[in-house]
Amino acid sequence: MSERASYASDPAASRGRLYTTQSSPTRSEFQRDRDRIIHSTAFRRLQYKTQVFLLHEGQHFRTRLTHTLEVSQMARSIARALRLDEDLAEAVALAHDLGHTPFGHAGERALNEKMRAWGGFDHNMQAIRVVTRLENRYAEHDGLNLSWEALEGILKHNGPLIDAAGEPVGKYREEGLPAGLDDIPAAAGLMASTHASLEAQVAAIADDIAYNAHDIDDALRAGLIALDDLLDVPLVGPLVREVKERWPDIAQSRQAHEVQRRLITVSIEDVISESAAAIATAGVRSVEDVRAAGETLIRFSPQVARDERELKRFLFARVYRHETVMAPVRRSEAIVAELFDHYQAIGALPNDWGVAARSVDGAARARIVADFIAGMTDPYALEQHAQLFDGGGQLG
Repeated sequence: MSERASYASDPAASRGRLYTTQSSPTRSEFQRDRDRIIHSTAFRRLQYKTQVFLLHEGQHFRTRLTHTLEVSQMARSIARALRLDEDLAEAVALAHDLGHTPFGHAGERALNEKMRAWGGFDHNMQAIRVVTRLENRYAEHDGLNLSWEALEGILKHNGPLIDAAGEPVGKYREEGLPAGLDDIPAAAGLMASTHASLEAQVAAIADDIAYNAHDIDDALRAGLIALDDLLDVPLVGPLVREVKERWPDIAQSRQAHEVQRRLITVSIEDVISESAAAIATAGVRSVEDVRAAGETLIRFSPQVARDERELKRFLFARVYRHETVMAPVRRSEAIVAELFDHYQAIGALPNDWGVAARSVDGAARARIVADFIAGMTDPYALEQHAQLFDGGGQLG
């Protein structure tokens, strides 16, 4: 790795962990964060959590785990080119989906609705709960005891939650701030009004790039769209024409892969070029300058940003709202809602979860129930629903 830039996060200057640990002779603090995340139970469960296409539909569609690995690889590539700390970018990327429910965003919508009276449900805040409270394998503490910088990145990789006056920003302006924001176990406050490190911003944009490229790939595999449907779609259309002109006679699956890899390359190269210019223009010299910059510095160029929004609109209309996707989505929302109502009513969770739920009520019980359901894999949620509701837990 080339010399780290002055505005990169430095593991040797970390703000530390909530619980003091001995330094490692072979790993940096951010490498230790990465390793703790990979070895967590929540990370392994991502293998059986939905990305877009639900698990019953086939073995070759992406899951939260494969998506997360793809995001982490892209994050490392971008971080390396910008002379940032690759390990912190990777750690944030690996953890960014740990708070997701079963059945993808459908499960999150259902759980958020059920939790509305108690502060709602937000998958970024749930990821914080996972890494600070719910992972309980260590002898000396709950959680993974991640560094301050990793926690900051997980919480704020999509930007600040509040402005300098303490008012919610972005989606939180309408939805309200997520429950638990003022009660995050960390070595210091996570400064919800500032931007996160460049490494965290890299993880966020890598997530967008992965979504675009790989959801196209999965949609083509599922037969929801054909390559020709993409010809007039900004960003990806020129790539489709290029591939079809150069290799007109190869199988569509191979053409699709060529389009996908070109889309990833074009997107990453645009981010690197635009971000390097933005960093130089902002004149940041340190990670604290980055936090105080008042803008996201890791970004697409204006033209690619516009094209990327158009691509997302296409995917939303033609893929995410396709009836093949929506029919099981509606059923999965009902399954999550029914599980929540059952568990909340009687606190009948298994093992220690049940003991904890029955000892409290109201908001405290609701949060325990939400934690339990959010940690479920798709198959486990279906299994539990079938047992409780006489075989009703089927999506198809």
